[in-house]
Amino acid sequence: MSDQILYTPEDLADIDYPADVGYPGEFPYTRGIYPTMYRGRLWTMRQFAGFGLPDDTNRRFRKLWAEGETGFSTAFDLPTLLGYDSDSPYSLGEVGKGGVAIDTLEDMTRLFAGIPIGKPGVSVSMTINAPAPVLLAMYYALGKRKRADPRLLRGTIQNDILKEFTAQNELIVAHEPAMKLFVDTVEFCTKHMPNYNPVSISGYHIREKGATAVQELAFTLADGIAYVQACIERGLDADEFAPRFSFFFDIHNNFFEEIAKLRAARRMWARIMRERFNAKNPRSWMLRTHAQTAGVSLTWEQRQNNIMRAAVQALAGALAGVQSLHVDAYDEQDSLPSEDAALLALRTQQIIAYESGVCDVVDPLGGSYYIERLTQDMEEQALEYIKRIDEMGGMVAAVELNFPKSEIEMSAFEYEKKVHSGEIPIVGRNKFQKEGEEQIVEFRGNKRAEKIQCARLTRFRARRNCGNAMKALDLVKEAAEKGENVMPSIVSAVEACATEGEIVQALQEVYGEYRGGE
Repeated sequence: MSDQILYTPEDLADIDYPADVGYPGEFPYTRGIYPTMYRGRLWTMRQFAGFGLPDDTNRRFRKLWAEGETGFSTAFDLPTLLGYDSDSPYSLGEVGKGGVAIDTLEDMTRLFAGIPIGKPGVSVSMTINAPAPVLLAMYYALGKRKRADPRLLRGTIQNDILKEFTAQNELIVAHEPAMKLFVDTVEFCTKHMPNYNPVSISGYHIREKGATAVQELAFTLADGIAYVQACIERGLDADEFAPRFSFFFDIHNNFFEEIAKLRAARRMWARIMRERFNAKNPRSWMLRTHAQTAGVSLTWEQRQNNIMRAAVQALAGALAGVQSLHVDAYDEQDSLPSEDAALLALRTQQIIAYESGVCDVVDPLGGSYYIERLTQDMEEQALEYIKRIDEMGGMVAAVELNFPKSEIEMSAFEYEKKVHSGEIPIVGRNKFQKEGEEQIVEFRGNKRAEKIQCARLTRFRARRNCGNAMKALDLVKEAAEKGENVMPSIVSAVEACATEGEIVQALQEVYGEYRGGE
């Protein structure tokens, strides 16, 4: 951040308004990707939810839907994220904790019971990466089971595998096969699910790991560049798949910096797609983004302060022009969100949308001397990072060299030092503290979830046609061995009652199992 305290027209001398700022709905989309933005349609209001059994999460989904939520965003438990079945020894103690347990197509059916997927206005997001092909196949098969036209299924699967190597480490195979699986999903969605986003390129987890706003912007777009390049190398046409690429950014505490980051992201991506990849379709140039308020900014000290933090961050998201938004519940620092806290987070979005007036005007901050200067500076700094990554051979090579991870770790260390010293004030933690501990009533999920889920899985395996399931798994391995797109065989395996863990294991038998440090 600059130490400058006043901005004037002189600070915009190097900014060309038509070329760098322009109008909403026009290249380079700095002011928004649609001409009328929220005057035409509000952002999708998502509240991330997932815990216990599919039935438990389904009840939360339906409750939020009844209260005005317009998009379902699914959190999976750790075993599901890592490709393990609930009855695996590696899953012990983690089933249904921090997310919902999904092992089979039957579980996916329970998760979305009573929710008309494939109908207008129903959008389903699934936050999963390494085993994304399996969960995507389950959702596709669920659409068929519900007699929904797969071409009408809407939503997003995160599927951002490079981010996992940089920030989260939830992996099942090494870089090369992971990228191959990614392209398989893009190709499958392009052909069979054209309204479904096959990736949500996620800066969120990069920022939560400790990256600066500039690093989040640079590394996220560098991941996007690598994905586009990989798809083109497969022989796919950028103008066929790029319009369904979506992004996911963090909204942290610095109000104006976060707005500038998202404006810069739109402009940078538009130029990358048009100038670097020669995309011709304007929809390929548009950066469509979901955003979430910063989980890492929540404090357990005076946790009701988190209500205000989330509201300010959500307002920044609205002013920045996001297409989808999740507001963190104030008690998420301590536990899974309670029902009351989740509803309050949804109401925060609704108050901003319907009462604040920020949706009355398209890009109300456009032309601000400070905002436009900050947007320009962030773009220039992020482009310097992308240049360095290009010189390394691209993002996959940079990840293998541990470059993004080491940069993030250094930034996280510097940030924590400043918090500890008080240079960065955090109300309730290092400023305006209170003596004594607050009473915390944590949300408790279904305590019997693991036992029930494992019993269900045992019964599921007992009543399926085991021969059919094993044959389907053999076809998954065969497709992987031949270098074919594995998605059709995974769909068949899911429909033949193979479990997530069994399908992941079949893939690992061909590609090898990821070991940290590979």
